[in-house]
Parts: sequence; structure tokens; C-alpha cells
Amino acid sequence: MIPRKYVRSLLTGVVLACAGSGALVSAPAHAQFGGIVYDPSNYAQNVLTAARTLEQINNQIRMLQNQANSLVNEARNLQSLPLTVLQPLQDQIRQTQQLLQQAQRIAYDVREIEATFDAQYKNIPLNASQQTMVNGAEARWQNSVAGFEDALKVQAGAVANIEGSREAVGNLVSASQSATGALQAAQAGNQLLAVQAGQLADLTATLAAMSRAQALDAAESAAAKAQAREQLRRFLANRPRYLPSGSK
Repeated sequence: MIPRKYVRSLLTGVVLACAGSGALVSAPAHAQFGGIVYDPSNYAQNVLTAARTLEQINNQIRMLQNQANSLVNEARNLQSLPLTVLQPLQDQIRQTQQLLQQAQRIAYDVREIEATFDAQYKNIPLNASQQTMVNGAEARWQNSVAGFEDALKVQAGAVANIEGSREAVGNLVSASQSATGALQAAQAGNQLLAVQAGQLADLTATLAAMSRAQALDAAESAAAKAQAREQLRRFLANRPRYLPSGSK
């Protein structure tokens, strides 16, 4: 690109040359040097045309430079984020799912829950033998204890995932701050949302496990009350009547 100051100097020289040629009245309009005809006005016009052509070339070069810068910026915006926390996040969620699947005695299955509650909680055989009723109460108590144990395991897993989530958030925030384009910033934001979704999954699993334990404990208490009433009735029925002294 020819600097503007050289173009201006050239145009100034042309103008001065034209002015000088106009001031010399006695000089001929056309000069001949060794058979070559020199026309000052034609020379000045050619110089002006060349200057305009150079200016147009400079404008085109600037346009090409702007287009190149635009392409560079677009390439930066399309550059992918080199960091991903997807696999560790999936591993954490998978571990939480495995803890839920390890639920003891009564699993997280609607049909199994219905069958167990029908047999052990809702339809208690109150006309069964004393030993059978004791065995049923023992089974329900074990269900409650297992439910609380499962809840504690899920809570421990959620607590263990906190450190991984903290590290992932720190790395993603650093990556988003040093992002070179819009795509990297958007990907960092999406992964931060994924980490938040993982934390919500842990929270949901913890609440589900704790609610399961509380529900089993409440059901066991309700069944124990019904069985206790029947056992009290039997005790009172089999107890010999009290007869006052002296009565026949």
C-alpha cells in the first residue's frame, strides 16, 4: 500500500508543474525533445489518473484486510472449547444411580412396592398365630432400618460428588474467562448448566432416599399399631376374669 503522504506529494508536484507551465506564456504548448513530443497538460492528466488508480487500489487492499479480519474473528467464534467435564459428570450420576439400585429389601419399583405393602402393611393377617405376627413385625422393622441405611449411603455419595463438582465449576469458569470466541463461551456456559443438573440429580436422589426411609418407618408404625390392638385384644380375651373374693 502506497502511503497517503507520497500520493499527496505527487499531486502537489503535479499542480505546481501545471501552474508553472501556465505562467510561462512564451513557452510553447508542446515541446519536442529528440523527436519526442512532451505535452504538460497530458502528463498532468496521466499523473492524476495514476494517483486515483493508486487510491482505488489502497481502498481495495483495506477492504481485503477487513474481510480477512472478519474471517479470523469468525474462526475464533467457531473454535471449540478444549475442556469438557461431561464424562466425569456422567460417572457421578451413574454412581448415584447405582446407589439407588442397591436399595435393600424394597426396591424403587412401583409393582414391587405395591406387592410388599399389600402383604406386609395393608393386609396384615390379624387372625394369624402369635409367632407369625411377630415375624411380620420383625420384617417391617428390618425394612425401615434398611431404608434409613440406604438413605445414608445416597447422602454419602452426594457429599462425595461435591468435590468433583467444585473442581469442574472452577475449571469451567477459568475456561469461560479465557474464551477466544462466542462458541467457547457458550460451551462453557452449557457445561456449567450440566454441572448444576448433576447437583440437582444428587439432591433429588437424596430426597428420594430419605423420603423412602421415612415412608417405610411411618408405614411400619401404622402396621405396628394395628397389630398391637389385635394382640391386646387376644391378651384380654385369654386372661381369666377377675372374680371378687367370696363370690361363687
